[in-house]
Amino acid sequence: MSDNRLLPEDLTEIPRLGPLEVYDFLETSSRGLEEAAVADRRARYGWNRVRRARRRSLLARFLLQFTDLFAVLLLVASGITFTVYLLGGNPGDRNLSLAILGVVILNALVGFVQEFRAERATEVLNKLVPVKAKAYRGGREVELDAAELVPGDVLVLEEGDKIPADARLVQAFELSTNNTNLTGEADPQPKTAAAVFEEGLSWIEYPNLIFMGTSVAAGSGIAVVFATGERTQFGKIFQLTGGVPDVPSPLQKQVRNMARLVARAALVIGVTFFGLGKLLGLGWIEGFLFALGVMVAMVPEGLPATLSVSLAVGVQRMARRNALIKRLSAVEALGSANVICTDKTGTLTKGEMTVREIWRPGERVLVAGAGYEPAGELRAARDGAAGEEGAPLGPAERQKWDFFLRAAAFCNTARLLPPGEENPAWSVLGDPTEGALLVLAKKAGFAWEEKLREEPRVYLLPFDSRRKRMSSLHRRNGRVAAYVKGAPREVVALCTGVLKDGAVYPLGEEERSEVLRQNDRMSREGLRVLAFAYRELPPEPGGYRAEEVERELVFLGLAGMQDPPRPEVAAAVRSAKGAGIRLIMITGDYGLTAEAIASRISITGGARARILTGAELAGMDADELRGLLAREEPLVFARVTPEHKMRVVAALQELGRIVAVTGDGVNDGPALKRADIGIAMGRTGTDVAREAAVMILLDDSFASIVQAIEQGRAVYANIRKFILYLFSHNMGELLPFLFATVAGVHLIPLTALQILAIDLGSDVLPALALGIERPEPGLMQQPPRSRESRLFDRALVKRILFLGGIQGAWVTAGFLFVLLDGGWRWGTPLPAGDPLYRQAITMSQAAVVVSQVFNAFAVRTESSSVFRVGIFSNRFLLVGEAVGLAIMAAISYVPFFQRLFNTAPLRLVDWALLFVFGATILAAEELRKFAVRRGREQRAGGGCGS
Repeated sequence: MSDNRLLPEDLTEIPRLGPLEVYDFLETSSRGLEEAAVADRRARYGWNRVRRARRRSLLARFLLQFTDLFAVLLLVASGITFTVYLLGGNPGDRNLSLAILGVVILNALVGFVQEFRAERATEVLNKLVPVKAKAYRGGREVELDAAELVPGDVLVLEEGDKIPADARLVQAFELSTNNTNLTGEADPQPKTAAAVFEEGLSWIEYPNLIFMGTSVAAGSGIAVVFATGERTQFGKIFQLTGGVPDVPSPLQKQVRNMARLVARAALVIGVTFFGLGKLLGLGWIEGFLFALGVMVAMVPEGLPATLSVSLAVGVQRMARRNALIKRLSAVEALGSANVICTDKTGTLTKGEMTVREIWRPGERVLVAGAGYEPAGELRAARDGAAGEEGAPLGPAERQKWDFFLRAAAFCNTARLLPPGEENPAWSVLGDPTEGALLVLAKKAGFAWEEKLREEPRVYLLPFDSRRKRMSSLHRRNGRVAAYVKGAPREVVALCTGVLKDGAVYPLGEEERSEVLRQNDRMSREGLRVLAFAYRELPPEPGGYRAEEVERELVFLGLAGMQDPPRPEVAAAVRSAKGAGIRLIMITGDYGLTAEAIASRISITGGARARILTGAELAGMDADELRGLLAREEPLVFARVTPEHKMRVVAALQELGRIVAVTGDGVNDGPALKRADIGIAMGRTGTDVAREAAVMILLDDSFASIVQAIEQGRAVYANIRKFILYLFSHNMGELLPFLFATVAGVHLIPLTALQILAIDLGSDVLPALALGIERPEPGLMQQPPRSRESRLFDRALVKRILFLGGIQGAWVTAGFLFVLLDGGWRWGTPLPAGDPLYRQAITMSQAAVVVSQVFNAFAVRTESSSVFRVGIFSNRFLLVGEAVGLAIMAAISYVPFFQRLFNTAPLRLVDWALLFVFGATILAAEELRKFAVRRGREQRAGGGCGS
């Protein structure tokens, strides 16, 4: 062996080598490696492990919560305020400093707790790698840790073993592997030790190669390791999954941008007001506190916590609809998805093979039912009406299929398991295809268990990828009956007769051609087709050989089977398309089968889908792929690898799409992490898929995705509602400061501590109540938002200015009303402890709180009247408003809070005036909505008339 490390390009010839040449190529032998060679190779190749990606510590993750601009701004304000207190300020400065610091810590804790979920995808991948392996070392078979394997080790494989490394088979005895963890497809893959020269195969499609993380489904074999650790196919997926960074959701990006904008605006306005305060004669400390109040009024301190809790409520609602969300921001991201890249097996389909049709010359029977539950009738197909069912088959008609059903049930090693404690539904132990044949026999009333006692098996010729057949030999009336099943073309080529009406007739060329035409028809319909035949033999005590058994056969018929679509999927697909969401199928299955499923469930919309294989996709450059995806034509990607899925998702995101990806296998992990939202199956999904995804479908139903999308859209609409609610009252807090500065009032209308009490006390529950509003009608008939759409769009800003302007005017009016009513002369300074000043700032705070009561009702709808949806329909909002008013009353009347906030009791006339102020806000917004509706109606009428 060369001193250089084996590289992937060095291995491309391995599938084309004969078994003995494999030993020479990897410089080993059938005796295995000697210990000195093992040590040398481990020094160059390392251990058979995959390295864990380094992650931030928990402390680092917590401290990261303090780095957003909202937090930094408030921390600086808290620090300066506390410095003022240390330099001789009053206890109020200390209380304000601690209150601001408490706000920052509270928001950090909420964010940390909600986001704290260590990424365990790589650890789960490690669990799938077997701990022990059997290999030849120095001519002896030994059991060793799988981590000790190196290239050149000779593995011993038996049924049920997990495969510990990528290896090339040199001996295979009816060997097949279960590649579900690698490819996502459930059918066992037959393997061979022979050289393979077929062109166009991807690496994992070579039948003489086996891969880490898969398992031996049947048979046994010997294989030589050619790749270990991170150079295995499994290791590459590991690196892809662990190396894909968490992509911020659209909401995270928009909130981050909003935070930057508000923080910058607060700094600029705060500095400006500090300068104005100096011009008005305020001292350094008074000017700073004045500017600080303005800055605090600009920052929505309760927004981070409100946003997190609101999203958590969305998570709970989705969970009730069988969609488990692991990351809060994914709730809104799902609502904005405009492309769903979906797997086929186990996602759109049930993941259970089902026989749909059986055929023999002159008779075609359709089989009802789906999955492994043996419920469904057999009905004769009507002549000339493809797929239309006639009358159910009676006992006499089913009896004519006796030999066919014997072949299907006898030539079989699977077991059909009824529901029980461990299996809540009917299931299959063994090959899903063979399980489907047992279900067919049950539906037809064929009691194979009893028949097997009458005709016990005497010999079995397992399926072989070269023969593409399997034969089961049974003792029957003193002779041996061989029942054969396999690929139609291979089986028919060995048939000389055909069973019709209980008698055997010669199989002529015309009938042989008809069998192949029926095979092609079923294949085009997306069915997997098997042929069945039989032959009677004399007993052979010494055993049987395939070439002697599988000849001069009598053809019995064909069975077409399919992994059926889930019954609810077609309606869910139509709903998704009605919501403007594009669906793209990405699967490891064959193209024609995938296209047939896509057509059946309306993904293609009646058009012919373009099918691209993984090999074709690999030949495209980035511009070609983006151009293909931009054309919006129906697409099916078949026989793809994890890297191919990643490319498709990345190309869609480069086109500005918000991409959701569904999947259930290990192979789906990288794409699930790369997507804007990864969706894994909860029941059939692998641990890796569930850990890589941010949403898990508890019922594995594609229909739950559509319901979750509707809820996600509702969450986004509700986020806009409570942002409008919070920012409009920030305007109500800011405008009085502006008026006091410009008009020369020389008094601060609200203290920073009062603003914090409003933002984190009176406003929190109503904001949360707005976050749980029900979806508005017609939400799923609207197109999805583009990636460029903004949370703070022009329409929202206009409403903030409109409602906030009214609030600000009334807060200022209330503040001046108390001062002027108490005999204050314009521009006269008042000390902080003056009773009149305390009553005036109490009036300002109460004006904000009461106006917010009416503002909450005003923002519940975009354009329809709140009275139409029911002003009292959101009971949680009523409770929240009552709590907000109670907090305000306590601040006004309870002595402890009076001392803390420097407030005073309000009079009855003050409260009456405040409720008049608040009612005008609701009335003004209702008039605005009415004008909007009238404008739309007039434009619609004008459009019809033109």
